[in-house]
Amino acid sequence: MDINAFRKKLLKRAEANRLAFEGQYREQIEGLLGLSREEIDRITPGTTDLETYDQLISLVKEASAENLSQADLKEHIVEMGDIAVSIAKRVPKLASLFL
Repeated sequence: MDINAFRKKLLKRAEANRLAFEGQYREQIEGLLGLSREEIDRITPGTTDLETYDQLISLVKEASAENLSQADLKEHIVEMGDIAVSIAKRVPKLASLFL
């Protein structure tokens, strides 16, 4: 692997993460990152929930960086399926989307 290409990729990802944490869903991202493995495993044991959890974090980061509306964020979470909705509901700032 080209080390310069790798560094550029890391810098690009770091910039995207910075934008996400400065966006409107910063608290939601922090809430997701604060969930323990035990909390996630209570939803569904195995790796499916971890994969969904990782995808959900990516979705919320992107939504934050792009200033996506709450309605659109909710729609995307619902499209991810029941596991994603269950994980989102464990974060109060995301759970409010489903009230």
